[in-house]
Amino acid sequence: MSAQTPRPRLAVWKFASCDGCQLTLLDCEDELLGIAQELDIAYFLEATRAPIRGTYDLSLVEGSITTPHDAERIQDVRRRSRSLVTIGACATSGGVQALRNFADVKEYASIVYARPDYIHTLATSTPIADHVKVDFELRGCPIDKGRLIEVISAFLIGRKPVTPAHSVCLQCKLKGNVCVMVAHGTPCLGPVTHDGCGALCPSYDRGCYGCFGPMETPNAPSLSGWLARLGMDERDLQRVYRTFNANAEPFRTESQRHGK
Repeated sequence: MSAQTPRPRLAVWKFASCDGCQLTLLDCEDELLGIAQELDIAYFLEATRAPIRGTYDLSLVEGSITTPHDAERIQDVRRRSRSLVTIGACATSGGVQALRNFADVKEYASIVYARPDYIHTLATSTPIADHVKVDFELRGCPIDKGRLIEVISAFLIGRKPVTPAHSVCLQCKLKGNVCVMVAHGTPCLGPVTHDGCGALCPSYDRGCYGCFGPMETPNAPSLSGWLARLGMDERDLQRVYRTFNANAEPFRTESQRHGK
């Protein structure tokens, strides 16, 4: 009798982040049980204390690179991973901690910490793709459970994940939502933001905050014109693009148009 074919090995890694995207995987509950039958969850410190050393067929990486140690460790993760998928705003754009990219980190450290000489950090917070080859990026703060299952399932059967890159506006139309900008004059980043949340905030008459980062080919300058007509000044326009995905190129560029 031939030996049973070994199951693919999954690893989940944490860098600078809040753990929210890893918790999304744990929140899959019933789906996670099915995944566990198809994969060996070999390294996932959020869920187990018994990591399996060696190499991995699929690595999910949460978090940004913010320290010299992070920059070294991600190289090791890449070498040990057949496929590497980044999950969440921190891993795909640098996260909210990338606000440091617009400021003096040494000045911040001197204000926040009693002994800043103990702090060993980089001047910037950068996405994983700035340091190693990434096979797929899954955006969101946090990521969507359904799309995470789609990415893992696609890996298991050897196809490209299907994660549409249209804007939140399309999702609002599909749900029959009244546009909060047109109807209520509420500032909203939906026209330039990657869908993935199911238009959660606009469904409750709130403007989109851009949690899923920029959609493909966003026209942020045009949106800024609309936001200005709704009463946003230059400072507000700068701040609205500097949240969870402040370092994502379209948002970074547009924020810099409205101040340093």
